[in-house]
Amino acid sequence: MYSDKRCAQESPKEMAKVIITSALEEKINKVFRGESVEVLKLLLTLEENPKKGKEIGSVGGVIIKEIRYKNCRFYFITDGFKVKFLQNDELQELIIKCVNMSSKKDQQTIIDKIKDGLRKIGFDGF
Repeated sequence: MYSDKRCAQESPKEMAKVIITSALEEKINKVFRGESVEVLKLLLTLEENPKKGKEIGSVGGVIIKEIRYKNCRFYFITDGFKVKFLQNDELQELIIKCVNMSSKKDQQTIIDKIKDGLRKIGFDGF
């Protein structure tokens, strides 16, 4: 799990908790190398703006969204009800899990894997 040691400033308007899986963090470090801090900061902006990103699917009340950085897409999952119906100041207990990344050509394969994982093991299994 990514701990924000490199960007040590704590945001006073944090609304949600972002969890980046260790597998995704390793993949980001391998693919982006020097830019990895910038990519991780982008993902952590979801704490301040949890409604950010494009919704691309849902499984049993859990929504799958994507956020882009250059030619890569990063996928995260969260509670669909809370994101859609609560106001921004009510989202302190929202958990957003960043689970995978892909290029445009692998996009549908990765989305299908995430949906399959959600059906089999649920939100907590990631």
